[in-house]
Amino acid sequence: MTDCGCDKAKQDLEEYLRNELRSEDAADIREHLAHCDGCSDEAHLNVVLTEVVQRACRETAPETLRAEVLLRIRSIQATH
Repeated sequence: MTDCGCDKAKQDLEEYLRNELRSEDAADIREHLAHCDGCSDEAHLNVVLTEVVQRACRETAPETLRAEVLLRIRSIQATH
């Protein structure tokens, strides 16, 4: 195991949560999170925030909002 302090864990946290790290680096961060309440809390917050954003992105915009956005896009395109 390499020395994985808070700075390293926080630097690589996003990649860790998306499973984008090499297995050795992920293991180091996983071990750090198991023993560091501050970093563990930050990781949990990131997971919750990601889930909330993903849920919000699955929702459909109201038809009136969709129509207004499309109207503005067409208006901007027409002037360029």
